[in-house]
Amino acid sequence: MALSAEEFLATAQLLAEPMVLIQHDGRIEAANQPFALAIESQHASPVGRQLAEFTLEPADQVSSYLAACSRSGQMIMGALTLHSHGKSSAWRCDGVSAGPHGAGQRGRVLLRLRPRQEALASFVALNERLNALNAQTSRRDMSEQALRRERETLRVTLSSIGDAVVVTDSTGRITFMNPIAEALTGWSLQEATGRALREVFRIHNEQSGAEVDDPVARVIETGAVIGLANHTVLRRRDGSELPIDDSAAPIRLGEAPLTGVVLIFRDITQRRAAERTRNRLAAIIESTEDAVASKTLEGIITSWNRGAERLFGYSADEIIGQPIFTVVPPQLYEQEREILARLRAGQRIEHFDTQRLRKDGTPVDISLTVSPIRDSSGAIVGASKIARDITQRKRMETDLLEADRRKDEFLATLAHELRNPLAPIRTSSDVLSHLALVGPARSACEIIQRQVAFMTRLVDELLDVARINSGRIEMQREPLDLRSVMVAAVEACRPDIDAAHHQLDLHLPQEPVIVLGDRVRLAQIFANVLGNAAKYTPSAGCIAVSLQREQGDALVRIRDNGIGIDPHKLNYVFELFSQLERSYERTGGGLGIGLALARRLVMLHEGQIHAHSAGVGKGSEFTIRLPLEQVGVPLAEERAAAVATGPSRRVLIADDNEDAAASLAMLIESMGHRTRVVYDGAEAVRVVESFRPELAILDIGMPKLNGYEVAQRLKQAPWMGGTLLVALTGWGQQSDRQRAFKAGFHDHLVKPASIEALEALFGRLASPPEALPGE
Repeated sequence: MALSAEEFLATAQLLAEPMVLIQHDGRIEAANQPFALAIESQHASPVGRQLAEFTLEPADQVSSYLAACSRSGQMIMGALTLHSHGKSSAWRCDGVSAGPHGAGQRGRVLLRLRPRQEALASFVALNERLNALNAQTSRRDMSEQALRRERETLRVTLSSIGDAVVVTDSTGRITFMNPIAEALTGWSLQEATGRALREVFRIHNEQSGAEVDDPVARVIETGAVIGLANHTVLRRRDGSELPIDDSAAPIRLGEAPLTGVVLIFRDITQRRAAERTRNRLAAIIESTEDAVASKTLEGIITSWNRGAERLFGYSADEIIGQPIFTVVPPQLYEQEREILARLRAGQRIEHFDTQRLRKDGTPVDISLTVSPIRDSSGAIVGASKIARDITQRKRMETDLLEADRRKDEFLATLAHELRNPLAPIRTSSDVLSHLALVGPARSACEIIQRQVAFMTRLVDELLDVARINSGRIEMQREPLDLRSVMVAAVEACRPDIDAAHHQLDLHLPQEPVIVLGDRVRLAQIFANVLGNAAKYTPSAGCIAVSLQREQGDALVRIRDNGIGIDPHKLNYVFELFSQLERSYERTGGGLGIGLALARRLVMLHEGQIHAHSAGVGKGSEFTIRLPLEQVGVPLAEERAAAVATGPSRRVLIADDNEDAAASLAMLIESMGHRTRVVYDGAEAVRVVESFRPELAILDIGMPKLNGYEVAQRLKQAPWMGGTLLVALTGWGQQSDRQRAFKAGFHDHLVKPASIEALEALFGRLASPPEALPGE
């Protein structure tokens, strides 16, 4: 079938897509107006010129494509890049053989380029040109064969269009459907031909479901171009629905009456889904309490939701187009520049706490999340930021910190107030223990000592927990033989073990087991666990304690045949203030601090502690692992000098608590030393010149002059150079110790002081003692 240039132009000029008829040698025989516009050659006709002149592809590549189209009986897809006046544009092309124009001529190619400009006017032009073509065909008295040829050309052309096309006659009955229309409606051309458009093209309102007027009927009635309203859905043959947009235009032969209608529509499912997603996101952004904004990579604000208006005080009209630095405090400009640099690098900034400025200049604390925005090609084109007001959270954090500070202060005050009465009770019981008491008196003294020790331990544990939580606990780590620490812990728990008539089996290795640790804290760990075993084992129970080496660790096992632990609650026993169920509690249940404190101290020693039990009533076992230390330095036991019974010393005791001062004096005198007791700071300063104490034990909270002031004055006295100044107080926080050393004290003891602590002080004094003037 041969197609003349005039016949081609009669049809091609009706279309909005570029169409060109090319001879076998690549010369352009005819081209429609959209092609001329595509190569910017509207006034100079491209006819007679080589197609390769307008492409960036090599001429041989263009020739090969055209030859393939000419030889094939099917449509051949390809790609061309057109250029003109320094500009280029990429096009998808569909080529089909158009046959030779005359006898002896070689084949030609009909070429269609995409994308086509979707202008409704082109379809109106198409209809008008079709009418003109029909008139021309009638005037020339074309044969039936020529008419079929033109129809076939039109069919090929319309079939290659990417939208659905339906053509009806003047009564609204279908005469043509392209493959896209067949696929979208579910009707084949053979089935639909001759049917009223309403049967095949059933459209409804997407929201209300109401039937929409037949667009072809409206065109026939009005003779005008008709476009459908928004939110129109096509109900397909199988009952499924898809959203469409469409338009319909009349077909006329010149001034003759309307001969038909062309209807063009397309599936907009993806576009509608994108619109719904966009609208839903927009609604979410507008309704959220958070501030949501976007900006360019240069920091220019491009969007601003209502949450941002509420948080910062600027309306969208005021702020869009302004730099983001409008809401950034000057001292944070560099921080914002760093954020922009990270966004350009494709990084996301998540939950970043910072500060911004409101419109009235007041600062606001925010949590900021910033994400890069990418276009369809993946290039970063901007940033989206979400800001949340965290003023209340910051206030709560401040309140919590203040509450924690007050809690620590309360615990320190509580410890001080408890230690003041504990000090004279303990020292008095220590004095009584030196007397040859028998019978009920001796038993009463032992009870007092045990209960004072228990109360002292409770106070110390409360303060230790506060110190660990705040990171203020001190660790005096040194190489230690863990065997001696175990013995000390057992001796500390011996009164509780003996009182309950338990059998204790202690197994220690012959060789030293060296660890790097704090002697006092390690003994505290083992004593807490061992005391727990004694407490939760019924009377006359069995407790086994062992120490061994295992896989580079020191392994301590403390096993009992007590009440046991529910396996589901093994980890619970290490929680602070936790205790077993009330039905399993012993009368000495305590505060539930011991095991929690033991675990935290073990962790500070880089060790592990675990609890094991077969169940309630089946006993418990606690294992403690500590890393072994290489023996390369003298042990603390080897470095420590034994505290032997030394000569009599002069000791000044200053404390406004007369019971505490008197009981301490009795204890020190029972150790063979001389004491002088005063009850205020001023008196302490007055007596030192005549008494010349070698050891001065001073309370802090005294009338007239407090302990710090006394220490500062005594340090200035020329005869006090060899005097050991010791603070003995109920204030035991780290800050209290630091203040004491700053005031001039050589040591800081917490009430009540033990005999061992006092003996250690006398061991630090120079020997022999100095004599008083006149002695």
